[in-house]
Amino acid sequence: MQHDDVIWQIINNEFCSFKSKLKMEKQAFCRNPYNVTGLCSRKNCPLANSRYATIREEKGKCYLCMKTIERAHSPKNLWEKVELPENKEQAIAKIEENLQYWPEFLIDKNKARFLRIKQYLKRMRKLRLKVKPEYERIHRKTEKREAVREKKAESAAKLEKSIETELLERLKKGTYGDIYNFAPEEFNNMLDENEEEPEIEDEMEDEFVEDMDDDSDEGGKPGSHVELELENEDDEQILEEN
Repeated sequence: MQHDDVIWQIINNEFCSFKSKLKMEKQAFCRNPYNVTGLCSRKNCPLANSRYATIREEKGKCYLCMKTIERAHSPKNLWEKVELPENKEQAIAKIEENLQYWPEFLIDKNKARFLRIKQYLKRMRKLRLKVKPEYERIHRKTEKREAVREKKAESAAKLEKSIETELLERLKKGTYGDIYNFAPEEFNNMLDENEEEPEIEDEMEDEFVEDMDDDSDEGGKPGSHVELELENEDDEQILEEN
């Protein structure tokens, strides 16, 4: 047999795992999921009342849970669940139908709880449809480390550039008498930048080509005057023999 008064005396005066009392509040709260109001009192306690009813929400659906003394011997089947329709008026009518001979206190509290659950379900649907900004984590330590590395790399690059320019200026001034083994990349870059185009050689080649063209125009083919001299010598020999 279930003795409600004995259970409440133990819960109220000694210990209850569902009781939660704040320092600033005189009223204690109840963490039991079947509590219809969330307050710890004789009327609201689901453990100290053999006849009790509440509204529970599971996966977007509301259920009317009822507890009676006839099922106290079977804790597995202690709570009877009745699914409530989506329509508010029909759901309230079903609550009144199932709790027809129950105390008015429980009927009113269950109606209020049902309406409150419907309100937050509607708000949840609106929040799901609303586009929310996506937040990304900022790695402060990583960004700070990368910034330090960039500064070090930049300072090293400036140092190499200043050394390169100083060495090139010394080479131009003739500070170093002999050739030294400088960095080949910087040395080759310096040669490429300071290399002059061979304009004089091109001019000499152009003049030589023009001279050859003039000779060919005056004497026909090159070597034609030599053939004329040989022909004149043959004519003189023939005249002497005659």
